[in-house]
Amino acid sequence: MKKLNLLLLAFAVATLSGCEVIGGIFKAGAAVGIISVIVVILVIIWIISAFRGRS
Repeated sequence: MKKLNLLLLAFAVATLSGCEVIGGIFKAGAAVGIISVIVVILVIIWIISAFRGRS
């Protein structure tokens, strides 16, 4: 009986429109990740230029 309930739950999760919500979350996560990488690269460039300016 537990296997049947688990199977029905898995089927319901797979067919609901929640997949669209998860897709949106991953798209937002990708955008935030790209922006974070750009910010980190800019900070590294700024730190390197600050050390070169002191010499």
